[in-house]
Amino acid sequence: MTLTASETAAALTRPLTGRVAIVTGSTSGIGLGIAESLAEQGAAVVLNGFGDPAQIEQTRETLSALYGVEAAYSPADLSMPEQIAEMIAFAHDALGPVDILVNNAGIQHVAPVAEFPTAKWDAILAVNLSSAFHAIKAVLPSMVERGFGRIVNIASAHGLVASPFKSAYVAAKHGVVGLTKTVALETARAGVTCNAICPGYVWTPLVERQIADQARAHGMTHEQVVTDVLLTAQPNRRFATVEEIGALTAFLCGRHGASVTGAALTVDGGWTAH
Repeated sequence: MTLTASETAAALTRPLTGRVAIVTGSTSGIGLGIAESLAEQGAAVVLNGFGDPAQIEQTRETLSALYGVEAAYSPADLSMPEQIAEMIAFAHDALGPVDILVNNAGIQHVAPVAEFPTAKWDAILAVNLSSAFHAIKAVLPSMVERGFGRIVNIASAHGLVASPFKSAYVAAKHGVVGLTKTVALETARAGVTCNAICPGYVWTPLVERQIADQARAHGMTHEQVVTDVLLTAQPNRRFATVEEIGALTAFLCGRHGASVTGAALTVDGGWTAH
């Protein structure tokens, strides 16, 4: 098929045009930044996550209008496998077969192992790890049948190294990296790639609030919390940005990412290079 000049230009500037993407946990923060990057590249996007319904609808409308793509929203609770299946079915019905799956949703709790609440452990494993498995399982047959798929799992630097008091989060993120490698090997000849992105600390509204809370609680300045608490493990002493995570995701989902699979790609300012 011969493309017109305008079609060729569109393919170069918006290489994900015609693709359908689901980004879990994308009503704010890293997930929303990823959804914006994929939409900017031309992908139709299904948002997912919790929040104020009016604000979520405004986000969906803005995303669609700004980038000229279809955008939908699924309120699926990712701790519930049946709701994950419903989200995948909804995406197919609303926008078409899913070409891109970004597993980003996650929750956190901090406590020593001996005091870690069992319910919190179960919830973190369900949302941070099991939801990725259930979503991948749901989209994979169609991706393999069509000979194209891009799966990006947002893990963490804690998928590669540990920190105290984060047993469930560290275990889940290590599991995400392992799941990524297994899926990549199983689909290596099927036109499907599966990669993990492992961010360090990323500047989001949630992190901004955490800094303010810790500063008040410990009588520290904003700068002291950033340099002496949060970024001590990050050698470049700066937060990654949601735009950086989004741009890497978009690269992995495009044609130039076709040979990158099974990788755990760090965006951590050198944290895991220690």
